[in-house]
Amino acid sequence: MERGPTIDASRPAPQSSTWALAIHGGAGAVPKDLPEYELAQTRNALHAALVAGAEILTAGGGSLDAVQAAVRILENCGVLNAGRGAVLNHEGFAELDACLMDGNGRRVGAVAGLRHVANPIDLARRVMDHGKHVMLAGPGAEQFATEHGVTLMPASYFITARRRKQLDAAIVAAGTVGAVALDAHGNLAAATSTGGLTNKHYGRVGDSPIVGAGTFAENGLCAISATGDGEFFIRHTVASEVSARVRYQGKDVQTAAREVIEHLKAVGGAGGLIAVDAIGRVAMPYTSAVMPRGQVSAGQPPIVLGV
Repeated sequence: MERGPTIDASRPAPQSSTWALAIHGGAGAVPKDLPEYELAQTRNALHAALVAGAEILTAGGGSLDAVQAAVRILENCGVLNAGRGAVLNHEGFAELDACLMDGNGRRVGAVAGLRHVANPIDLARRVMDHGKHVMLAGPGAEQFATEHGVTLMPASYFITARRRKQLDAAIVAAGTVGAVALDAHGNLAAATSTGGLTNKHYGRVGDSPIVGAGTFAENGLCAISATGDGEFFIRHTVASEVSARVRYQGKDVQTAAREVIEHLKAVGGAGGLIAVDAIGRVAMPYTSAVMPRGQVSAGQPPIVLGV
């Protein structure tokens, strides 16, 4: 029989004024030739994503809507590894993955191997809300998109000059975007979207759309979005491991997240994650060179770090 969340009764229950949002723009290294205007674009996109999510949460909206709105902005910015501007695979086109998880009932929508959907996070939401499946991939996912009114984009829409240059030079660039949130009703949610690895094999799927690896949310525990060496995050079920330490060991989310990321480093994986718990505490540990990230909460202004 599955155990429910272990909740410390001494902790205050989330109040109507309590909410928090954290986002990330991927773990990795900043290319030495990255122009300042692209760094500024990244900072601006992270700030805009925080503002968009905060507006929803301030108005009493749900965490699921907030993380979806934040990730959509990051997919559209053109400089992060998700949506337009995502990295290219060995064949020279973008393959996109995304996952959205609702901590209220563990509802999930995930998509993988998309080539023509501008906002994978929105399609993941449609899978969650309108489909009977948890994950759809490749042409089947795009057929589902057209059935639900999503306009497919040409492959050229996703390709930017910088990503083409990285592919031509066989530069391995990781990175992902994600958001986690607690809303004023006590609901947690997580969203992650990615283009994966530069020069990856056609059909490769990383940790982002996999529940318990790159994305996880459960009310009363925490919400997590991960970024980094996807194969390691899958093998070590990173998101699930963080939540298990909170659930079964009674650890606070900052300690649990830090321990798991340190373990990942010890076994050869690099990356980071963002997490928020049931009372709005945020964790953002990473072991990569950088991890653009940000957070905002009730009564506090948006803060962007790492870029």
